[in-house]
Amino acid sequence: MTEDDPTDEISDIEARIEALAEAAERCRKLILASKAAIAGGVALLLVAILGLFGASQSAALGSIALILGGIVSFGSNVSTLRQTEAAISTAEALRSDLIGGINLRLVRDAPVKLM
Repeated sequence: MTEDDPTDEISDIEARIEALAEAAERCRKLILASKAAIAGGVALLLVAILGLFGASQSAALGSIALILGGIVSFGSNVSTLRQTEAAISTAEALRSDLIGGINLRLVRDAPVKLM
């Protein structure tokens, strides 16, 4: 391999893309969990307001905390997901440029290897 060979750099970029894709998937899972926390908090708040199942004030406060925590987690993970997806797009564009810069040679009339 020569100094101008971008193969190692392409491999590094692909590893970074994979790591970013895993981070994006974690964000998606946390966004889903945040939505579930918000829904659970709303349901618990409704139960507390309606007085079903002997719900108390602490249940109402807990449900409000659950809703607020879910909202904060949701917002944080959505912004992180957007940044991660932007980083993936940038890395893919760089990888594409590096691959496009490689001088590929055509193999013509090469004998076929028989196994």
